[in-house]
Amino acid sequence: MTRLLATLAGVFLGMLSHAESNWPQFRGPKGDGHSDATGLRLTWSETENVKWKAPIHGKAWSSPVVWGNQVWVSTAPEEGTRLHAICIDKETGKILRDIKLFDIVLPQYVHPFNTYASPTPAIEEGRVYVTFGAPGTACIDTQSGKVLWQRRDLKCNHFRGAGSSPILYRDLLIMNFDGSDNQFVIALNKETGKTVWQTKRSVDFQDLGPDGEPQAEGDFRKAFATPHVASIDGKDVLLSSGAKAHYAYDPLTGKELWRVEERGQHSASARPLLGAGLIFFPTGFSKGQLLAVKPGGSGVVTDTHVAWRAKRGVPNKPSLILHDDLLFMVDDNGFASCLEAKTGKELWQERIGGAYSASPIIAEGRIYALSEEGKTVVFEAAREYKKLAENKLPDGFMASPAVSGKALFLRTKKALYRIEQGTQTASR
Repeated sequence: MTRLLATLAGVFLGMLSHAESNWPQFRGPKGDGHSDATGLRLTWSETENVKWKAPIHGKAWSSPVVWGNQVWVSTAPEEGTRLHAICIDKETGKILRDIKLFDIVLPQYVHPFNTYASPTPAIEEGRVYVTFGAPGTACIDTQSGKVLWQRRDLKCNHFRGAGSSPILYRDLLIMNFDGSDNQFVIALNKETGKTVWQTKRSVDFQDLGPDGEPQAEGDFRKAFATPHVASIDGKDVLLSSGAKAHYAYDPLTGKELWRVEERGQHSASARPLLGAGLIFFPTGFSKGQLLAVKPGGSGVVTDTHVAWRAKRGVPNKPSLILHDDLLFMVDDNGFASCLEAKTGKELWQERIGGAYSASPIIAEGRIYALSEEGKTVVFEAAREYKKLAENKLPDGFMASPAVSGKALFLRTKKALYRIEQGTQTASR
C-alpha cells in the first residue's frame, strides 16, 4: 500500500509539474500574465542565456503558446495572402511543422502597425486553435498536424486588422469579433467548430462622439480585446470589451448580464482583469481611461457600478498586472505606474523608456516589460519602483512573452528565443 501511494503521489506531482509548464493562451494559464515559475533569468542578450533562437518567417504579432514539448505561433507574409501555424520543438528550437491553413485571394486591409496574424492561438492537450479573425479559424491535431475543422464563414470587416485572441472554456472556443460592419461574441463547439451561440453587441453605435459630431464607421466600432472568463460570487462570467462598452455575459449561453458604456472609447485592446473585488477595463483609444467596476447588476450599470477611474498612464494596448492588491501598468509611451487596486490611488510612476505594445508578465514578484525596440525592463512588483535589470534583443517585441519551467519564450519581430540560464546560443 505504501509503495502504491508513493507511486500515485509521484504520478500526481508529475501531472502537476507538467500542467505548470504549459502556457496555453494569451497571458498564460489564468489569462492574467501571472507565472508560478521560479528561476527565470534577469539578464540576457543575443549571446547570453539563450538556449536557442528560431527564425520565424512572415510578419506576425501573435504570442507563443506552450503545451508539453511544443511551442506554437501563427504567422503570415506581410501582404496576408497565406496564413500559417508553426510548431517548434520546445527543447531544441527545431521547426516541427509549418502548416499553411488558408490562402487568401483578396486580403482585407490591415494597418501597417498591425499584421495578418496578430491573434494568439489557444492550446490544450492534443489540439491547438488558431484564428486570424474573419479570414479563418482552424483546429489542428498537435500530434499529427491534421486540420480537424475550419470556419471561414464568420463575417467581419476588421478595418485595421484582427487582434482579439480566442479562449477556451469547457467545451467552447470563445472569440470577439468587433469590426466596422459587425460586432459580436461567438462560442464554437471546440470538437466540431459549429456555432453554439452568437451574441450581437447591444450598445447603440448610432450616437454622437465626444465632439458632438456623428461618429464615422470604422474605428468607433472597432476593438481588439481578448475576452476573459472569471469566477464572480461562485458563478462564471464572460468579460468582454468592445467599442463604446464593456460587457458581462453568461459564457454558456451568451446572454448579456450587464454592460458599462463608455461612449468616447474605441479599439479596446487590453484583456479585462478581475481582483480586489473589482473588474478592471482599460477603455482603449480616443478616451483612454481605466475603469474599476463593481461586479453585478443588470442592464447599463455605468452610473451605479464604476467604483473609480484613472486617466494618467493608462495603456491603450498592453494589459495590466495585479499583484498584492496593487495594479501595475506599462503604457504605450514607456511609463510604468503602480496604483492601489481598491482605490485607484497612484503610488508611483516612472519613465522606463521606449514604446510598448506587448503585455507584461510577472513571476517571483518581478514584472517583465518588453518594448517595441527590443528592450526588456525588469522591475519589482512593489509599492516603490525598483529596476532590477534591462536587456536587449534585436528586432523588437510586439508579441507578449510565454513561460515554461525556468524558460522565457520571447518572440521578436523576426525570431523566437528560449531564454534560460547557462545555455549556449543555437540558431535554427
